This record gives sequence, structure tokens and C-alpha cells, in this order.
Amino acid sequence: MSETKDTREKRRIRVAATVGAAAVALTATAGCSAARDTADAVGKTDSIAQILARVTSHTEKTGSAMVDMSTDLGQGTPITMKGTYSWGKGVAYDVMMDTSAAQMQPLQDDPELRALMVDGAYYYNVDPQPAGLLKGKHWLRVDVSAVLGKEGAAAVAKGGDPTAGLRYIELTEDVEDLGEQTIRGREARHYRATLDKSRLGNLGKSLSPSEEKSIFNSATGPVDEITIDVWVDGKDLPVRMVQVMGKAKVTIDFLKFGGTKAVTAPPASDTADFSSQFPSQQQG
Repeated sequence: MSETKDTREKRRIRVAATVGAAAVALTATAGCSAARDTADAVGKTDSIAQILARVTSHTEKTGSAMVDMSTDLGQGTPITMKGTYSWGKGVAYDVMMDTSAAQMQPLQDDPELRALMVDGAYYYNVDPQPAGLLKGKHWLRVDVSAVLGKEGAAAVAKGGDPTAGLRYIELTEDVEDLGEQTIRGREARHYRATLDKSRLGNLGKSLSPSEEKSIFNSATGPVDEITIDVWVDGKDLPVRMVQVMGKAKVTIDFLKFGGTKAVTAPPASDTADFSSQFPSQQQG
């Protein structure tokens, strides 16, 4: 009986950790997704490339943002996360996550669950359990590498700001400008960028097998196409980004840039480490 309970607990933790991983990993690896171009519109593509380059540059300089995120792994109810996302001194977040959608109700009675990512690990605020690793503990910890593997963790650490992927617009030959739209009451211009594995640009074709693997592997498995939609305001900052890799979809609304508090890990004495509970094949 206790073994069955342990198995369920591990599965729930894997779900929550994978959601957190997807939210960040998609912004880092979809990095290499870029933009849609047409052979007879080179001038237009160059213009979009310049705009998206400015978006990335301006976003990188802000260092952090208040965000409203939704992660859908195609396996149930999308999970919402709202709070701080920072990248100035390493990728980190401090968000409130929907407990039910994350399937963490047995470990947290509150409707929302606080989740952190900092110093290469995910942390989840839970209710202390009567027995097991979480006995008397308020936090559970999972290494990013336990969820994404070493290469995936390195990509997240290197990915930096959530628009870093727009730097790789030259990898694809597809980009389009979808015009002006209003997002959360803010005027923004909508651009769509797609990286199709079978239709890479000249630079994309020069990718090594390991580089291609790191780009086209998501939290839900290998994919052949990655799409980014970004809405840009008059200050060349993103208002919203939607990234799709296979079954996984992450939507990020940027509510405010800069001025957020630093994210710090909870006390080690109040934390249980569940990294070893993940399948061994995810370690590398």
C-alpha cells in the first residue's frame, strides 16, 4: 500500500517539475526557432529580423519581469503560473501555480502552490507529510538536470531571457508579420516565427547533430517543428509570447519589466530532495 502511495507521489512531483521545466525549457530551446520568410520578400524578412533582434536586446537588458504564464503539455488541464521571472543573474522564477492542475493536491491543501526555480533546481512549497522524505518538510527540491537531462539543463542556463530564441531567426526561411493587435489593453504588433526541421535556412543546415537534437527535443519528446508567436509593443518589448513544440505550449504575458526581487532558495533544513526519484534516463 505504501509503495503505491510512494509511486503516486513521485508521479505528481514529476508532473509539477515537468511543467516548470517546460515553461523555461521552451523559452530556452525554442530559442532556436525563429521566423518565417518568403523567397520573394527578403527586404521584409530583414526588417522583421532587425525588429526581433531589438526585442531580444531590450528584453535582455531589463533582467526580469512580472509574468502570467500558462503551460499546456497536452496531457490535461493547462497549468497557470503568475509571478517573477528573472534572467539577469541566471534564470530563476518565483510563481504561484494552480495546485489542482499540477496534480499536487495530496501534497498541498491550498488552491495555489508556490514554485521556485533558482540555482539549477525547482522547489515546490508543500504541506509537511507524516512520513517519508517530506516528513516535517515544507519544500521539495528537484534538480533541473533530473527533469531535462544535463544538456537540457545547460540549454536552460544558457538560454537567458525568454526572448533569447529570437536571435536564431537566421536558422529558418519562414517569417510573417500578422499586423497590429490589442493584448491586455496594449497595442502590439504580432509576428510569427517557425522552425521546420525539414526546411532550415543555410545556417540551420550547418547545425551539428547534437545542436539539432538540443533544439528539437521538448519536455514532451522530439519534435519536427517549433513555432513562436510574439506581440511587440512600441518600445520593442514583448507583450506576449506563445511557443509551441509538439504537444507542449507555453504562453507568457509580460505584465511589467524590471524591478523584481531576487529569487532565493528555501532553507536546506526545510527541504527534501527528490532528484533521485526521476527515471535514470533523464539524468543525462
